Amino acid sequence: MSYSKSLQDAYKKVPKESFFSVDQAVAHMVALSTVKFDATAEVHFRLGIDPRHADQQIRSTVSLPHGTGKTTKVVVFCADDKIAEAKAAGAMEAGAEALIQKIQGGWTDFDVAVATPDVMRDIAKVARVLGPKGLMPSPKSGTVTTDVKKTVSEIAAGRMEFRNDKSGIVHTVFGKLSFGEEKLKENLLAMIKTIKDAKPAGQKGIYFHSVTINSTMGAGIRLNIEEIA
Repeated sequence: MSYSKSLQDAYKKVPKESFFSVDQAVAHMVALSTVKFDATAEVHFRLGIDPRHADQQIRSTVSLPHGTGKTTKVVVFCADDKIAEAKAAGAMEAGAEALIQKIQGGWTDFDVAVATPDVMRDIAKVARVLGPKGLMPSPKSGTVTTDVKKTVSEIAAGRMEFRNDKSGIVHTVFGKLSFGEEKLKENLLAMIKTIKDAKPAGQKGIYFHSVTINSTMGAGIRLNIEEIA
């Protein structure tokens, strides 16, 4: 694999075989970014799980202390008496039948869908649209709720869902480089703790195989597992 000159220079400073503390890794990530835009901070957990088994799947949510730096577009499936509450909390759209019809018409310009339990049966009409896009409300992800105000407010403030891929890796983000090192470190530590807490009961052996952070188009920087495991 060939790398750009900036990545080649970065790997001279943070060799791939090196491991760093959280403080060091975040500092390197910020210092080595060369892009002209506000880069996203990413983290990748290679976990000792077998995704083929249902009891080793990881799917959870995290509320980062300083958010993600991204504006999250939220819609809420709810009865008419909850529409005002949902929009006041930050939802861009709310309702039941009208919202379902809009989605049936091809509209899916949102990031997260929340639903109250009483309308879940109605949402089945658009499950084939929402499911493949990862937008279907689910109790596991905390997006089926009776507390619309709290849930929408948390999501708008930076709560996000994560899950493992078919290789047992969790890829997610933990902020923008413009946050600065301290806020990025606090977000990363919160993400690490959440992954620890999400450890499946059926998982055996080593849980953290590797944890790597990088900024958009930046070098991968490996964390010292002994420090965080």
